[in-house]
Amino acid sequence: MTTREENDLLTRTGPGTPGGDMMRRYWQPVGLSAELKDAPVPVKILGEDLVLFRGEDGIPGLMGLQCPHRCADLSYGRIEDGGLRCLYHGWLFDRHGNCLDQPAEPPESKYKDEIKHTAYPCHETGGVILTYMGPGEAPLVPNYHFLHAPEKNVFTTKVYHDCNQLQANEGNFDPAHLSFLHALNPGRDGRTGVNLTMQEVMGKQTRPKIDTERTRFGLRIYAQRDAGEGKKYLRCTNFVLPNIGFFAGDGGRSGPTSYSVHWHVPIDDESHWRYDFYYDAKDGIDHERLNLKVNTEMGPDYRPTRKRENRYLQNRAELDATFAGMGVYFPSHDLFAVETPGRIHDRTREHLGASDVAIVQARRMMLNAIKDVQGGKEPPGVIRSQNENVFNDLIILSVMIDKDQDPKQYTNNIAQTQDYHALKA
Repeated sequence: MTTREENDLLTRTGPGTPGGDMMRRYWQPVGLSAELKDAPVPVKILGEDLVLFRGEDGIPGLMGLQCPHRCADLSYGRIEDGGLRCLYHGWLFDRHGNCLDQPAEPPESKYKDEIKHTAYPCHETGGVILTYMGPGEAPLVPNYHFLHAPEKNVFTTKVYHDCNQLQANEGNFDPAHLSFLHALNPGRDGRTGVNLTMQEVMGKQTRPKIDTERTRFGLRIYAQRDAGEGKKYLRCTNFVLPNIGFFAGDGGRSGPTSYSVHWHVPIDDESHWRYDFYYDAKDGIDHERLNLKVNTEMGPDYRPTRKRENRYLQNRAELDATFAGMGVYFPSHDLFAVETPGRIHDRTREHLGASDVAIVQARRMMLNAIKDVQGGKEPPGVIRSQNENVFNDLIILSVMIDKDQDPKQYTNNIAQTQDYHALKA
């Protein structure tokens, strides 16, 4: 059982907390590229109030929300002269937090050279703006394939969650819930082909055999279900430290070059943004279809129409067609499951079973990563060399295989094939 002290370590990520210190060792999304246009945007991440802006040169910057002079809100500021200028007294800051101008001070004053405002480096890629909020030199930006794919191969969005990030991320490596929460009555949702067959298998085989394997970036989870006729359904997902889930999803196809990513980024301890990436290296993404699905369930502010306050618009008359009675959009189902335990889930009340093995191991990995940082070491998955920054061993699968095939050997064989590497490039 997770103790109260462990739960606090896992869920508290504000400035100065052990969990927050660990999370800050990794690059984190702080906004969508589409959100950052002409005006600065106030943002909150890991409990810090900040302002995100795009300079006149098009490069994004991130700094403290309050001007260090008299604490006016810099998100109202003017983008000019190489930075962001406060409206109150005209103090100008570049994206590194240097004060470039104090126009109300005497012309001979050097006071501006003594001012250093809070600022964090940014890197824009894959439709998002990433930031590094930790100490020292920033590590390399992870070379995940979806972050560097052509626009036609990736779709990026986000959705607001009214709960702590960990309880939402844990759903990504919980294979058992797929047989229930997301179950759809065959034939009712219009899907055909192999995906429907796999959905039927998950509906009939509610007790997957779950194995795990530690990786250099986190945890690989294997879920196997008997599919009959000498076959089994293998689903391979990944927990990537400290807050990312990789899984076979709505990217298009279901092979190793098509997957979805949920990147859970704390706003504060009681809410977070889940950044969603749908990736297909071979066939590309149907942006029109995904936009339609998202816009049906989400407002223009990326906040869901189904929420705790309206009981997720559950329709009890729909229960013969869907298990949850909440439509066919899986993220809406997820919101119910992860928000209703409370904004910070009290894990001391849990009664975990055999199907929760991956959740238990992922929590232990996070606690060990926190201990690493407390002990002056870097946690796993922080990348300092180009040789480490290759992720062909990050395998995501949703596939039918022979019943006697070893899933780990099957997965490792895929990672070694030249075709796989070519498709991921």
